[in-house]
Amino acid sequence: MKNFSSKTLIPLLAAAALAPNAFADNAVASGVSHALSKSKVNITFRGRYEGVSQDGKDNADALTLRSRLTVNSGAYNGLSVGVEVDNVTAVVDNYNDLTTGYVGNEAVVADAEYTEVNQAFVKYTNNKFSLKAGRQRINHDGQRFIGGVGWRQNEQTYDGYRFQFKATEKLNFDYTYVYNVNRIFGPDSKKAGDLGGALHLANVAFKLNKQHKLSGFAYILDFDTAAAISSSTYGIAYNGNFGAVKINASYATQTDNGSNPNNYSADYYNLEAVTKVGSVTLKGGIEVLGSDNGIGFATPLATLHKWNGFADKFLGTPGNGLEDIYVAAITKVKGVKLVAVYHDFSSDVNNINYGTELDLVAAYKVNKNYSLLAKYANYSADSFSVDTDKLWLMVTAKF
Repeated sequence: MKNFSSKTLIPLLAAAALAPNAFADNAVASGVSHALSKSKVNITFRGRYEGVSQDGKDNADALTLRSRLTVNSGAYNGLSVGVEVDNVTAVVDNYNDLTTGYVGNEAVVADAEYTEVNQAFVKYTNNKFSLKAGRQRINHDGQRFIGGVGWRQNEQTYDGYRFQFKATEKLNFDYTYVYNVNRIFGPDSKKAGDLGGALHLANVAFKLNKQHKLSGFAYILDFDTAAAISSSTYGIAYNGNFGAVKINASYATQTDNGSNPNNYSADYYNLEAVTKVGSVTLKGGIEVLGSDNGIGFATPLATLHKWNGFADKFLGTPGNGLEDIYVAAITKVKGVKLVAVYHDFSSDVNNINYGTELDLVAAYKVNKNYSLLAKYANYSADSFSVDTDKLWLMVTAKF
């Protein structure tokens, strides 16, 4: 189980230390008791099979179960607390989980066994702003830059202080200072399970009207032990509804920051159009992560599985950059959501064809407690990585 740093524990201990004096007052005690009576307890089980067939590796088979207990108190004078504990158990473990004890040649499935505190925070909220201190989930916009990687059994969470302010009905500010990132790999991983540093995550969203939204963001990352991914990123995003067509567009520029040994400046842009034909939603777009001096535009805190194909071939941007041209079709048949996505990957510079990928998804919500999902990814390599097939079958139960 991961240990909390003093920065995480101080807010929690401070609240506990104040408790005896608070309870001396009957009115306060009554208010706290009422808040506790409004607490919500949720239990979630997520069982998943993941099979991987990858050239050059033995086939991987993983059957894992994530069990999650979430407790959120009611609020007293705007104050509330939340705690979430996860456990992942591997029923079938014929896969490389990236832990230090692994020996073999199976393909990677990044779902190691573990037990940890996924969230633990104190939160204050009023009608204008909220302040949350401790370990918490953070997802910005479409999670292209900041996300929780919720697809993996071990979620990525953040230790820090988050301030959100609703200036007007149309204008919102969101700033977080993060001193540690709890990554998906777990405490026994060959990769860093935690990334400490001084991270500033800022996002401003402005609704022009019901059809148009504009946002700006700044992500200043200075990692203690991963200097090569320290960066400063500034960008803008637009979401517009033009009736029959919706447009999503974003642009960002990035430079090295902190002790990063690389000197580079790279750009990012994404342009996507969405329309509906009958019961089918169609999407098409292009996403480009540029490069400079052999260093690609990096998004180390993104929910990367959501972008550039489910086969996860581009979790890190190649040195020649990445251009992803994609089309997607989404529909629902007898309650089953069906998704098909096709990607054509190439470099941003030097005109290199990386490969193509087909992704298929079928999802069905049985009722409010149970849901089913099947997903398949086929990556066909040209000049980047190797041919790979991945299959997932998942059952989720929420109570």
